[in-house]
Amino acid sequence: MPEFGALALLPIVVILIVAVATRRTLFALFCGTVAGALILGGWGGFDVWVEYTGKALSNATAQWLLLIVALFGILMMLFEKSGIVTDFARWAERFVTSRRKSTVLTFLLSVVLFVDDYLNVLTTGTSMKPVTDRYRVPRTQLGAIMKMTAAPIAVLVPVSTWALFFSGLFEAQGVTVGGTGFGAYLQAIPFIFFGWAALAVALLMSIGWLPKLGVIKRDAIRAERDGDVFPLGTTDDERRAEGAALLAELKADDPDGSTAQRVATALATSADTGRKPQPWGFLVAMAVLVGVTIVTNANVVAGTAAALAVTLVIVLVQRRLSIRGVLDAALEGIESMLFVMILTVLAFMVQEMNITLQLAEFVIQVTAPVLTPALLPAIVFAVCGIYAYATGSFWDLAAVITPVVLPLALALGADPILAGAAVFSGAALGSTTCLYGDGIILASRSIGIKPINLMLAILPYAGIAAGLSFVLYLVTGFVMA
Repeated sequence: MPEFGALALLPIVVILIVAVATRRTLFALFCGTVAGALILGGWGGFDVWVEYTGKALSNATAQWLLLIVALFGILMMLFEKSGIVTDFARWAERFVTSRRKSTVLTFLLSVVLFVDDYLNVLTTGTSMKPVTDRYRVPRTQLGAIMKMTAAPIAVLVPVSTWALFFSGLFEAQGVTVGGTGFGAYLQAIPFIFFGWAALAVALLMSIGWLPKLGVIKRDAIRAERDGDVFPLGTTDDERRAEGAALLAELKADDPDGSTAQRVATALATSADTGRKPQPWGFLVAMAVLVGVTIVTNANVVAGTAAALAVTLVIVLVQRRLSIRGVLDAALEGIESMLFVMILTVLAFMVQEMNITLQLAEFVIQVTAPVLTPALLPAIVFAVCGIYAYATGSFWDLAAVITPVVLPLALALGADPILAGAAVFSGAALGSTTCLYGDGIILASRSIGIKPINLMLAILPYAGIAAGLSFVLYLVTGFVMA
């Protein structure tokens, strides 16, 4: 049994309790790091806390994420200040004449942006919220659709950052097809059941064939009645900070119920410039972002930097902003992401502490007595999903668990590719649902709501996909045993 045993669970328990009780993700993460530091250092807990701050900042993945967040903050602020994203939204609304079409477009855009889930939620949220706001789609529903799509599509498409990372894990453990881990990953894709189930749920949500549940049902009733698309408890200052100028319009009386007609009239010209909206700036920037990312082997930093360079050229050539305006927007974009950056550092501190506390080893040892070849995939999925949800560790989870699960599968006579797919499904489940995971944090930032509101909205739908996935792993495990 690992040295700390069940005590390793304490930081996670503290984070979940504080987060739910206070709805303050930053404070909850801070409390979790303090609990971890006290367990590891006792009276020297402060020194341990400082040490793990340094570890988080020196983590290559954390540095990569902080760079992505900063670059995307600049890109999104340039889009906003120059009117590029507004033009795209107004143009897209030409094809959106109903609430259902606005949610379907959200789903389709999330599918198209399969290269990386961070890119996905930041782009989809920023570009689609003006569209869905006009049709009184609550922000929680918008966030749920894109989050139920982002990680699942990234884990299923073999040219994404997720696929390249997981392929390397297969190859590192000697599980290959055609001599490569990528070949093994291709064979695993049909068995990444949470990815497929989550995409199906997101599609059904977007076309309205799945009933609204929990938080989304409550928010949808209020949005339809009052035009308030924000979660309950959102302050006026938060609405203003999010730029919710549409709220007053949506609250206006609409006796004939023809929201579409009012929107169509507004689309004739840009209210700010008197010209027709031009979507090409946004579309070209996104095409460059996705294209460069794919060409550079899923290097999202290179793709974002290229898109930023193209956007700068467009903004300056079209005289949307002056050079000073560009510099001001860049600084404001970085400032807008400071909250996300601090959360990221704290999240990586928790992950580093969990490694030292041997949380993964403890969870594996507790479940080991009930493992059989037939049950292995379902149990691995459940353990990985719960662990990822509780810790905010997704790729790190796979990096820690895969070297344990694949040899165990081989030793038990189970299919290692199926077992690996269960690990990846669990990681995708955690990324989709974890309150303090980077996916939820970035998605909530892009649509202007709190992470706790987005997580509570997603949980019922993710639970449906997770339950279906668990059953499929049970059935497949017995069939392939």
